[in-house]
Amino acid sequence: MRYLTTNSNNWKSRKGAAGFSLIELLIVVAIILILAAIAIPNFLRSKMAANEAATVQNMRSVSVAEYSYQNVYGIGFSATLADLGGSGSGPTAANLIDDVLASGTKSGYVVTYAPTIPDPNGNPLGFTVNTAPVVANSTGTRYFFVDQTGVIRWKVGGPAAKTDPNL
Repeated sequence: MRYLTTNSNNWKSRKGAAGFSLIELLIVVAIILILAAIAIPNFLRSKMAANEAATVQNMRSVSVAEYSYQNVYGIGFSATLADLGGSGSGPTAANLIDDVLASGTKSGYVVTYAPTIPDPNGNPLGFTVNTAPVVANSTGTRYFFVDQTGVIRWKVGGPAAKTDPNL
């Protein structure tokens, strides 16, 4: 580049000029936007996959906690999910699962627990656990189900049931 010096009317080469042109900055911004457009959907898919994997592990934890509860207290399975946590209203606070899971929402999923098959004393001899994404197609795409058999089942698009494929 050349510039006009104030001391003379001669054009001299400008030395030590620093900075970027507007075109260079626009190209860099465009490249960053293209990379972001590629990376953000991949990040969201990996986040959903992580939520689903964590939910499957949470269902395993609930299933194992139920059998521990049954063996320790000898009264069947728990009446509520909170009974497996530290703040339950059952015979004792079992502390078999963490309180976040016992509250019913964890890792982008809502956990629904239901005792089944009561014995003559009203103690549950079975249970079902269903999980659903908090926001479908955002926090997860699959729904999960487990019962006293311990087999985790899944379904896309709606609540999973005993008849759906297992993991």
